[in-house]
Amino acid sequence: MKKIDIKWKAELMTSQKGKTAIVTGSNTGIGYHMALALADKGAMVVLACRNLDKAEKARAKMMTTSPDAQIKIEELDLANLASVDAFGKRMAENHGCVDILINNAGVMIPPQSTTSDGFELQIGTNHFGHFALTSHLMPLLSAAKHPRVVTLSSIAHWAGRIDLADINGQKKKYDKWGMYSQSKLANLLFALELDRRLKRAGSHIESFGSHPGYSNTDLQRYSIAWRCLNPLFGMKAVKGAAPTLYAATHPDATQHRYWGPIGLLEARGWTGKAKITPRAADEEMARQLWEHTEAVTGIKFQL
Repeated sequence: MKKIDIKWKAELMTSQKGKTAIVTGSNTGIGYHMALALADKGAMVVLACRNLDKAEKARAKMMTTSPDAQIKIEELDLANLASVDAFGKRMAENHGCVDILINNAGVMIPPQSTTSDGFELQIGTNHFGHFALTSHLMPLLSAAKHPRVVTLSSIAHWAGRIDLADINGQKKKYDKWGMYSQSKLANLLFALELDRRLKRAGSHIESFGSHPGYSNTDLQRYSIAWRCLNPLFGMKAVKGAAPTLYAATHPDATQHRYWGPIGLLEARGWTGKAKITPRAADEEMARQLWEHTEAVTGIKFQL
């Protein structure tokens, strides 16, 4: 087994010329830096964003840094399954394949609210939306030569519990942190279960999980305390993006299925093999969550 260079950073990424990459939530934070790095290395990058005005501003900023970049914008609201379906259809009409799908977008501890389809906003956006998106893009991923899907989890998944009987948190007092942690555990369960199912199906698509540690982004915008702590303790977003880019592009990433910072508590540091908790490695729970997700979303994965 090759030794992993844990001091890897985006600048070391090999050429991505000829590849098509989709990054959800790429108008800000770590998603912005993922998209910029891929575009800078020659990939045609799709900024899949809910807010088109912010996406346009992000694209303009990227072009000042990388004027030859190929960057397109497509509307995608992960809190609306109809929007996810429409996005998938547009991708099929306009692209022959998708080489890299980065399921990055997310919402963290918002006021209690629901998606257009009636799901609690965090599980609906972070997990159900990305599950549906990945399913819709399977044919395009299958058409690529070396396709990869990277789904972002979080160190918050350590506190997560999946409650299939009340996955929307309607039967108890609303716990925004509990719901966030559940959604991030669901992300990692999905990434690992997708990997197992792809292998059983004989597919050449690779599935990974990743996390950015504690990165200074506007993900924490709903918490005054975290916004104050971000500049003091958070890593720069560009460094927080590195583990995902490693998983999405590096040949050696296949040695492990979950990448993140490997410093203290995995909150910061250089990229390395992130720890997979027993609950995230629970294959029976992953199977049940998969089937439950298909049932409530009406999305049937075709592998």
